[in-house]
Amino acid sequence: MNVIKLGGRVLDDPQGLTTLFQHIAQQQNLEPTLIVHGGGQQVDDLFAKLNLSVVKYHGLRVSMAEQMPLIVGALAGTVNKQLLGMAIKQTLKPVGLTLFETGLRVHQGQPELGMTGHCIEPFEVSELLLTLLEQKHLPIVSCVGFDSQGQWLNVNADEAAAGLAKALSATLTFVSDVPAVLDDQQQPIAQLDSDSIEQLIQSGTLMGGMRLKVEQALNVAQFLQKQVRICGCSCDTRHHSGTLINP
Repeated sequence: MNVIKLGGRVLDDPQGLTTLFQHIAQQQNLEPTLIVHGGGQQVDDLFAKLNLSVVKYHGLRVSMAEQMPLIVGALAGTVNKQLLGMAIKQTLKPVGLTLFETGLRVHQGQPELGMTGHCIEPFEVSELLLTLLEQKHLPIVSCVGFDSQGQWLNVNADEAAAGLAKALSATLTFVSDVPAVLDDQQQPIAQLDSDSIEQLIQSGTLMGGMRLKVEQALNVAQFLQKQVRICGCSCDTRHHSGTLINP
């Protein structure tokens, strides 16, 4: 079982995504795959076109309640359906989902971040998701979640992918527009563990979105006791590329 998280500008890379979906199509009968995607950059692009401001709190997006229809429309609508279209072109059987349909429940985070959600773990994977995987469908899951009151929330896609990977005991791969975790000389790092990750954090080399991604990767690696990969779009066909996060 594979969980692949897509994010960053890779969502605007048709050639890279085509290669990825071609590889998934070749492997789908052997091992089921689930995709979780973000779309923060695409939301930013939409806001820019509409002359809306992107609000940040300590570097994190504030998902304001009045902006949620646009955020949900971009994530669960435009980005999700674009990925479905690319998967269909490669003869796959994609199904677009939110986090709710997978069984993953969320709760609202700190008020300063607005309608931002966090995963509630552990959780039970839904029968719907298990059936889709058994029938060789390709679930493509946006990072839109719902709390117990039915309120939609914007969940960090790295966190969502990590939660699903743990629940499914899956091999997790983070795919983005960055080919690997980079050192202070902007060179790719082949492997990391908890000690080397802490050193990168303390030195200020690992920060922002990549720090959050690496921390989620380490969490999954330690929970499942197997490696997690962070890489660019070609990593599914180049198995030695990217950065391996060791338990």
